[in-house]
Formats: sequence, structure tokens, C-alpha cells
Amino acid sequence: MSGNKPYDPYESLHKFGLLWEKQINDFIYLWTNNKEFVKLSHLGTELHSRSLETFKKNQEALASMLNLPTKNDVTNVANLTLQAEEKMEALEEQIWELQDSVKSQSKEIESVIEVSKEIIKLTKQLKTELVKTKKDLADTKDLHAELQDMKFELLKLNDFKQEFETIKDLLKGDKAAEPVLTGAGSGN
Repeated sequence: MSGNKPYDPYESLHKFGLLWEKQINDFIYLWTNNKEFVKLSHLGTELHSRSLETFKKNQEALASMLNLPTKNDVTNVANLTLQAEEKMEALEEQIWELQDSVKSQSKEIESVIEVSKEIIKLTKQLKTELVKTKKDLADTKDLHAELQDMKFELLKLNDFKQEFETIKDLLKGDKAAEPVLTGAGSGN
């Protein structure tokens, strides 16, 4: 049992196929090595291509008369469909880019609006501060005017005080210079 291999039908089929392939290759070689066969096959190929071309023309003429699509028509439609799909994809990409740019611009606009709101708020605060400052400035001007009036009055009072002091000094000087009458008329 150790030396016997089991029967494999595929192995015998493989050997038969190799033998048959060799015989066919030899037969083809003999035919293709013959000039007359080559001329005849060339002539047959030309006749076959002419008949196919004529058949194709007749088929297209019949299809156009019956208003049926031909293979060329289907090919053209397929090419147009592919071109249309490519254009649609390009348009979709452009639309997506536009949407992205619109979103980014809307975000920028929102940020500008927020900044504008803050600027308006600050402007209102500055306006109220300006009104307060104007009021304080008016009050300060009034106080300054009152102070000027008080200074003027103080100057007048100072001048009056000096005049009063001079009059007082003069009056004291007149009292000291008045002679005192002492007993001159009494009997001496």
C-alpha cells in the first residue's frame, strides 16, 4: 500500500489536454507557415470587415428610420451623462464652498454686530459722562463766578478795613495832639 498512489482522474485529463494542445499548435503552425493560407485569411478578414461595415451602416439606417437608438447613440448618451455628472459634482463643490464662505461671513458679521453693540453701549456711557461733565463744568463756572464776587467783596472789605484803620490811627493821633487845659483859668 505504501507504493501505490490513488487514482487521480484530473491527472490523466491534464496529460490528455497537454497532448491535444501540442497537436493543435502544430496544426496551426503548419497552416500559418503557408503563404497561400495567409493570403486567403487576409482576404477573408477584409471581406468580413467590409460586410460588418455594410451591416453596421444598414442597421443604423434602419434604426434611424424606426427611430431606435443605435450603439453610437447609447455611447453618446453615456458620455453626455458622465459629463453632466462631472459638471453636477463641480457645481456641488462650488455650492459647498459658497455655503462655507457665507457661514464664515455671517460669523464675521455677527462679530462686527457684537463689537458695534459694545461701541454703542460705550458711546451711550460716554454721552452720559459728557452730560455729567458739562453739568459739573457749569457748576464749577458758577462757583468760580461766586468766588470772584467774594474776592471782589473781600478786596472791598480789605480796602474798607485799611481806610478804617487809617481813620482810627488819625483819630488816635488827633486825641493825642489835643492840648489838655489844666487850670489856666483858675487863679493863677
